[in-house]
Amino acid sequence: MDSMLVAKTILSQLGGNRFLVMTGAKSLVGGANFLAFRLPRANDGINYVRVTLNGKDLYKVEYGRATVKGYKPIAGDDDIYAEDLVRCFEATTGLATRL
Repeated sequence: MDSMLVAKTILSQLGGNRFLVMTGAKSLVGGANFLAFRLPRANDGINYVRVTLNGKDLYKVEYGRATVKGYKPIAGDDDIYAEDLVRCFEATTGLATRL
């Protein structure tokens, strides 16, 4: 099994390349059960997002601010269904994922 399968699936559920272009997401890091990326700008100083697949086949989304001084969590959503990922992301960050 591909160790990046979950990360690729999360990116696809967020909108794939269209999501990357619309939000300016960069520095993507994927793992066995997560996808993390940086944002150039968003509401409330959010510049880092981590989406993790939990044991219930639902997602936990953590929004934070990463700087050279450290990391500060700002907001989070637990037990999010795949079809609600985009809605939650847009509501929290204020960034549109599509036209």
